Amino acid sequence: MVLLSAPAHALPVAEVVAGLSSDAAEGLNPAEAQRRLAAFGPNSLTNRGGKPAWLKFLLQFNNPLLITLLVVGAVKALLGHPRDALVIWSVTVINAVIGFVQESKAESAIAALARAVHTEVEVEVVRGGVRQRLPSERLVVGDLVRLEAGARVPADLRLVSGRNLHTDESALTGESVPVGKGSTAVEASAPLAERIGMAYAGSYVTSGQGMGLVVACGDATEVGRISTSLQDQVDLTTPLTRKFGRFSRTLLKVILVMASLTFLVGMARGRGADEMFDGAVALAVGAIPEELPAVVTITLAIGVHRMARRRAIIRKLPAVEALGSTTVICSDKTGTLTQNRMTVQHLYAGSELLAIEELWPGEASGSAAGSVNVALQETLLAGLLCNDARPSSREGLLVGDPTETALLVAAREAGIDRQVALDRHPRRDAIPFESEQQFMATLHGSERILLKGSVEVVLGRCSRQLDGEGRPQPLDRRAIEAAVAAMAARGERVLAFAIGQAHPTQQRLEHHHVAADLNFLGLQGMLDPPRPEAILAVAACQAAGITVKMITGDHLETARAIAREMGIGGAEVEAIDGRQLEAMAADGIAELVDRVDVFARVAPAQKLQLVQALQANGEVVAMTGDGVNDAPALKQADIGIAMGAGGTEVAREAADMLLTDDNFATIEAAVEEGRTVYLNLRKTLAFVLPVNGGASMTILLGALLGTPLPVTALQVLWLNMITSLTMSIALAFEPIVPGLMQQPPRPPDQPLLTGGLIRRVLVVSLFNWALIFGLFFWSERRSGDLALARTMAVQGLVLAHLVYLVSISQLSSALLALPRLGWRALAQAPAVLLAIAGTITVQWIFSQTEWMNRFFDTAALDPGDLLICALPMLLMLPVAWLGERLDPTDRPE
Repeated sequence: MVLLSAPAHALPVAEVVAGLSSDAAEGLNPAEAQRRLAAFGPNSLTNRGGKPAWLKFLLQFNNPLLITLLVVGAVKALLGHPRDALVIWSVTVINAVIGFVQESKAESAIAALARAVHTEVEVEVVRGGVRQRLPSERLVVGDLVRLEAGARVPADLRLVSGRNLHTDESALTGESVPVGKGSTAVEASAPLAERIGMAYAGSYVTSGQGMGLVVACGDATEVGRISTSLQDQVDLTTPLTRKFGRFSRTLLKVILVMASLTFLVGMARGRGADEMFDGAVALAVGAIPEELPAVVTITLAIGVHRMARRRAIIRKLPAVEALGSTTVICSDKTGTLTQNRMTVQHLYAGSELLAIEELWPGEASGSAAGSVNVALQETLLAGLLCNDARPSSREGLLVGDPTETALLVAAREAGIDRQVALDRHPRRDAIPFESEQQFMATLHGSERILLKGSVEVVLGRCSRQLDGEGRPQPLDRRAIEAAVAAMAARGERVLAFAIGQAHPTQQRLEHHHVAADLNFLGLQGMLDPPRPEAILAVAACQAAGITVKMITGDHLETARAIAREMGIGGAEVEAIDGRQLEAMAADGIAELVDRVDVFARVAPAQKLQLVQALQANGEVVAMTGDGVNDAPALKQADIGIAMGAGGTEVAREAADMLLTDDNFATIEAAVEEGRTVYLNLRKTLAFVLPVNGGASMTILLGALLGTPLPVTALQVLWLNMITSLTMSIALAFEPIVPGLMQQPPRPPDQPLLTGGLIRRVLVVSLFNWALIFGLFFWSERRSGDLALARTMAVQGLVLAHLVYLVSISQLSSALLALPRLGWRALAQAPAVLLAIAGTITVQWIFSQTEWMNRFFDTAALDPGDLLICALPMLLMLPVAWLGERLDPTDRPE
């Protein structure tokens, strides 16, 4: 029976052993282990699986406009019009294929989480007093597991014993450095990063050895809870998809009313039911912008391609636009805003506090007198010698604890050669670092003992200190503590160093040799420094009206100091930690999250809670992260941004976007591209909707007046899906508009169709209606040929819209720049030029080839007819100018 009266980290080892019915020395009885495995299952994460491919394809049709077209096609087929049905269905299938291809990557975050727990290397387990190696899946609660350096922790363990045991929990907690572990119990409310008696699944052992009892397996582990939260979250839509959904539903209602009105009015005027049903279908086909989903998908795909060139890989298509409307970026600190490597920032020795930049090769002090600071030299040398880190076989790389590698780098930057120092002061013995004693000591030759550790421990063993000339002086605790406070205020982790005299014949180092009477050397303060380019990127985001918030598992003061350097939170950075959040009610968090920009010691569930609170306040949230602990928040955010190179696979698979260079600055470029995508989509709406509006109003007016339909349903489909798509797709390639990143984000509640855009669409739609109806009426009266009249109406509308395309694109600015820049100006809009050429070509085929005439019931045009069809191009000029005045779509809002 497994029964613990409190969380394992809050109980003494003896109570955990008793609660697990295990043994701290001999582990579980093998028979009991087999019973638990059969009862509770393997140590692996449950994968509920994703949607099958066929269902994902069918979901592409989950759009009211496309569903309506499918129904219309079915009715046309039942009424004996297979050609019409085939064309209508082809349109919907084309849209579905485009969407499926772009979004077919299955969600694999849970599989990645399973790999975080699973390891092909067997783990060493003690069962019945016998050590054996087993696959990690066969672990059960109560098993006694042995850990050693380099191993991945296979389950959540309550540590029983350890020697110099450190684990890297950065993927779970955001802690910058490996955490020292022991067997001591802590408070039940202690955050995960402070539970020194626990080793969690998915973390790595960086040094030392230890034994631990399995207290949670599979889904019950911390990483398993993250897995569950990922699977329980519903897939979120982005602002664009929500707006298109509302737009589609509203438009569909209007279309159905207009189609019904067309049918009823025609019947009332004595027209046949079949004829008026065709008219209603033609109106519906003409009014439904069936090409719009394809244009939107292609526009987003082009945005994906552009972002990839700027080192941002989009995994989920709607995320492109979501970036453009982002109002808040919640960023993890470690590895995202910072470099994910510890670096010595300041040193204190010989009464001098110096920045590392003040040390130059060959010199040891930047003092005004230019004299050598012996205490500073000895502090750097102690950091190099009292150290287990070492150079890697790969040139320039160091292997070891990040804190110790930082000490080696500091000594190297000060001009101290490691090999020369080791040859001069060979190590004889050492007392390794353990979390309980908080120090490491080494014996070198017969002349010195070096001590490195926490300030409190080292100062407690010192009676003197070395001055700048290397002479012993009385220990000035007040000055040392002031230097420690100054470093800590910058968020630095401070290590103290001391030196003692070894006995000439001494060969071993014992604890009593470093218990007292040592000389204090100095301090080294280090932290994980900010990325310089990230500082600029944060400023750029803020200039664009985007708030940047830091959400990290690191220490409060460290987070506050990094935020100050990054320019997050203003001059007086307000920061709170996870314990304060835990004590707050939901409404209090909703109020706090808008005001506070730095959150430290935050648990994974709290990261998710903060993102949800921001979204509840109406914000469009982007979340950056690289660890397992970031995955739920990445999935919940409107746009999840993971580190593609240094991040965990779990975070990458849960995210919408990856930064291939792990550079926060890339987000700025992605936001700019996202805003450009949205602007280009608005141009597309301004171009496409008038075609549909003009065609549908023409059919309705024809029904009211009792005239033949000016265009057939098939001709409208050609007009919308081929010609409009050929022209409007060029708008997806429009370049970035200057000054776009100096504008604030769009309000999240801004409608897709603004007042200006609606007025523009109405004006151009009225012109299209007059153009179609006028050309059709004039030609039909002149020639009596219905097919010829309809062909001229279609051709006239297409040619007029070529002028409208130029006016709405940046080609108009290029044409105005011709006198100044010459033909080079046209290079600004090559896609529009290609669209114009392609449209003219396909329209020639549409009207002048016999097989197209038979299929679409059109007629060939003679040169005089073509000239008349071209006249509306001149009439479109003032209409386009008026539309631009009503809604400047091609300029930032």
